[in-house]
Amino acid sequence: MNKFSTKKLSIICFIFIPIIFLWHPNWLGFLGIQPYWPLFWLLPWSMINGSINGLIFGLFLGLVLDSVTLDSSFTQIPGLILCGIWFGRIKIQSDSLVGHLRYGLICSFGSFLCGMLYFLQILVANFSDSTFLLFIPSVQNILADVFLTGFFAPLICSQLLRLLKSSGEKGAIINLAKK
Repeated sequence: MNKFSTKKLSIICFIFIPIIFLWHPNWLGFLGIQPYWPLFWLLPWSMINGSINGLIFGLFLGLVLDSVTLDSSFTQIPGLILCGIWFGRIKIQSDSLVGHLRYGLICSFGSFLCGMLYFLQILVANFSDSTFLLFIPSVQNILADVFLTGFFAPLICSQLLRLLKSSGEKGAIINLAKK
């Protein structure tokens, strides 16, 4: 059993993303907002496997998360694809404290990008002069999401990166799909 869990660690971690996304634990929130959970898995996985795999799994992760959410008129796919490509271009540095804090900064920017792309979809779909000011408080939600994602990213991403590197799973999900 230990051999299976070590070889399929990225799949096991990937399954937890929609679970945590739907669970929405209140004790990890701020102002009723949660961190953007998909970036915690996408950053270390894309750093190990590159930007093309980051694009593919950003798309796949967006499809999974869009399928479990109730509102189907807006999508998370564009932000996750862009973050997957961008995260894949980042090289793995040493395991110093600066590296851990760098994960927080990178995930904060990624969370801001994903939040703003989602907000722009809502704004364009509902744009009118009479309701424009109703969407301005959404920026507070985006900033709370950015703060929480940047706060938890050094802990979660560094541990996931260490686990994925130790399991030696570079491209394991792609290889599994080819079988």
